[in-house]
Amino acid sequence: MKFFRRIVNYYVDWRNNLVSSPSFQNWASGMPIIRNIVSKDGAKLYDLVAGFVYSQTLLALVELGVFSKLKTGMLSVQFLATELDISVHRMSILCQSGVAIKVLTRVDVEGEIYPYYRLSRLGAALIGVPGLQDMIKHHRLFYADLLDPVSLIKNQTKTKLSEYWPYVIGENQSKNIDAEISRTYSNLMKSSQQLVADETLRVFNFLGVKKLLDVGGGTGAFIKRVVQKHPLIQASIFDLPAVIEQAKNLNSATHQKISISYYSGSFKVDPLPCDADAISLIRVLYDHNDDVVKNLLSKIFDALPPGGLILISEPMSGGVYPNKSGDAYFGFYTMAMSTGRPRDIPTHKLNLSQIGFQKIKIYKGTRNFITSVITARKPV
Repeated sequence: MKFFRRIVNYYVDWRNNLVSSPSFQNWASGMPIIRNIVSKDGAKLYDLVAGFVYSQTLLALVELGVFSKLKTGMLSVQFLATELDISVHRMSILCQSGVAIKVLTRVDVEGEIYPYYRLSRLGAALIGVPGLQDMIKHHRLFYADLLDPVSLIKNQTKTKLSEYWPYVIGENQSKNIDAEISRTYSNLMKSSQQLVADETLRVFNFLGVKKLLDVGGGTGAFIKRVVQKHPLIQASIFDLPAVIEQAKNLNSATHQKISISYYSGSFKVDPLPCDADAISLIRVLYDHNDDVVKNLLSKIFDALPPGGLILISEPMSGGVYPNKSGDAYFGFYTMAMSTGRPRDIPTHKLNLSQIGFQKIKIYKGTRNFITSVITARKPV
């Protein structure tokens, strides 16, 4: 095995030295078979370089409401330009860019000077996914934190994301955040939580659970989804006092009120209620550092009865097989938040087993870029 590994390492080093040579690149570009590989590598590298422009194209289309306008059917670029008070030339560049990234489709109508545009299948799906447009708008702050990635990695800059979240910074500092940004974040948390809730319920069935406590449950997006699917479950939320107050107000304002019990407190310092046979953590652990995570898992273990269930649903690292969502996106996202990290499945399993949980189970979903699900039980 060691000999085979040495051979592989030797080959990889030789290949990389060869491919990194400008003279080899020039030669390979003219060879019939090899130039296809070189061309594909070049296209991939170009997409990595231009990726920020693609994401900003998407942001502009969302913020201008182009997707919503095209939902009813195709429109001319001239009409869009007039509606949005943008020159036809610049509107054309935006729409052409939308076609290039495959969220729009161009339609040339005979006799018309200006082309028409409509949603592609991908663009239509963007409208259909709850919370996705809010998530795209939210990236303004995240992108600002990524402008100097080296300073971010070296922890040499104060990030905009870390200045917002009340559990990352002081409780009162978030009052200085612009009202529009605050509304965007509130909408983001509500709608994106629904995405996670739907995916979690797709892979895990709460059948048999009588009382569910959602720790860090926010305004109740997840717990409401659970109760809608399993109306006999007695549901409750534990979160910060200000969040619980908002959750109560939102539930009171809805036409279809759902029976939910509310507990306010901080899981960092306060004990958890002990009347649930299942406790869920939806996008909670990856937001916090290891000491907070282990303390919380220990509190949950103590709060659950024998045989009680813990459910973890959140973005996860791919570990030895890194993935774009867990490792790249949420790796940098948690750096910008200045707290937490995406953990891989072995790390979650180790943390759970060290606390005393058993029967750890991993659930395979079709959309791991949204969330991954792990459950475990307290021994009987």
